[in-house]
Amino acid sequence: MNNYSKKGLKLLLIGLFVVSQNAIAQSSKKALFNYTIDFNQPQNQTFAVELKSNGFPKDTLDFTMPQWMPGYYQIMSYAKQINKIEAKDAKGKVLPLNKKGDNVWQLILPKNTPFTINYSVTAKRNFVAAAVVDTTHAYVVTTAAFLYIPEFLQSSVHVKVKTPWKDVATGLTPVSGKKHEFTAPDFDILYDCPILSGSLDELPSFSVGGKKHRFVGYKMGEFDKVRLMNQLQKIIEQATTLIGDIPYNEYTFIGIGPGNGGIEHLNNTTVSFTGEKLSNRDVEIKILNFLTHEYFHHYNVKRIRPFELGPFDYSQMNHTNQLWISEGLTVYYEYLLVKRAGLISEQEVLTNLSRNITNIQNNPGRSHQSLAQASYDTWKDGPFGTSGKDASKSISYYEKGPLVGWIVDLAIRNSTDNQKSLDNVMSYLYHYYYKKLKRGFTDAEFRQACETIAGQSLSAEFDYIYSTKELDYATYLGYAGLEVKADDTTHKWTVSRKATVTPKQEAILKSWLGEK
Repeated sequence: MNNYSKKGLKLLLIGLFVVSQNAIAQSSKKALFNYTIDFNQPQNQTFAVELKSNGFPKDTLDFTMPQWMPGYYQIMSYAKQINKIEAKDAKGKVLPLNKKGDNVWQLILPKNTPFTINYSVTAKRNFVAAAVVDTTHAYVVTTAAFLYIPEFLQSSVHVKVKTPWKDVATGLTPVSGKKHEFTAPDFDILYDCPILSGSLDELPSFSVGGKKHRFVGYKMGEFDKVRLMNQLQKIIEQATTLIGDIPYNEYTFIGIGPGNGGIEHLNNTTVSFTGEKLSNRDVEIKILNFLTHEYFHHYNVKRIRPFELGPFDYSQMNHTNQLWISEGLTVYYEYLLVKRAGLISEQEVLTNLSRNITNIQNNPGRSHQSLAQASYDTWKDGPFGTSGKDASKSISYYEKGPLVGWIVDLAIRNSTDNQKSLDNVMSYLYHYYYKKLKRGFTDAEFRQACETIAGQSLSAEFDYIYSTKELDYATYLGYAGLEVKADDTTHKWTVSRKATVTPKQEAILKSWLGEK
């Protein structure tokens, strides 16, 4: 393994990003919530949490454990992992802490009375949306660790990490002069920042637009680290050019070890990762797509978002019709950004989309569930539409979403003589709703944005979102001089160039691929 700057790694692990001046000002306020998370008994596959407070300006406090985490739209019931919860006053006297529900404990005491709550948490699930502690490392999503009080979600939080290992990686803001101590201006930021501790490695960093980008992780394996980071730099250059802004001061890929899955965050992403098989071309494409997907999410869902997805209600399901935008369009752009970065061929990007077509066309659920319904029902069906009572009647927005995004994109390109595209829609949503209005968008506002850019009604295209109408591949792919053919024997669908194309079709195809 190559040796990289120890100083650079130390600085990285102190804090993975610098928050805005506004966030710093908020986090400097005296915290009502002062947490210590302790990994010093990893052999038990548990961690301990202590909450110290000088008291709250009310006498009845409902301490609540989140039921889910943003980015993974399933009820996780984190409270089931809590053990031995206890409250004490400043003199060490045990206070009544009454269980009110599956994830709520009520503490009643005079206003502004100091107290301490201690509990331990079982951490045996090695999954990106859960918590695991073993004798070599700890990975904890903060929704699985820290209680909140619903009325005080906007309160600042202080977190101290006790660990037997030398390194801590987290997106929380470091406390100056304090080892492994961090702050968050509120619980939304706290819950956006998982904690990884262990003996971690760092890959060589790079800058885009003057902003540093890093990759730090656990058990990342042996591979060409310079090559991967050069590839990520090219991808991020394409993504930031598409949107036209870089909203963070620093971005970090946090590799949590071998496994499956990734979760997006405002200034970082936690990803299951090993580079051991990157020398295999198919694996390399898969990993580049995956990392691009999680990176692009910091725009699409963390900032460009349906209005239902923030501010969050952590106690129950947060339904939206638009996860096909948040996830499906992110799949679509992972393909395009890797291609536009010059890292895959035209055929390889068409192979990605051919796979989506094959999967959706071979799924009988396409005749039963619309894309909007799949988005809304993900809480019961699962993100891939296979966990419900009848999996044959559900679809995945990861499969159909990119295809409908492609249709809308090509419709816009065709109607504007290739002057506008879905790229313009995404940039508009970011700058208008996120930056100017500081909120998410409704279903109607998303459609309005698309139709404004297209300069015409897109009612036919939006029928593909809210109905189970069969996708008209021939018409829309034809706008780019492409066609799709089905093999009746293998049931595979393949997208390829037509034998002859018009100058307009050729122009749309080249622009779409980023070759103009």
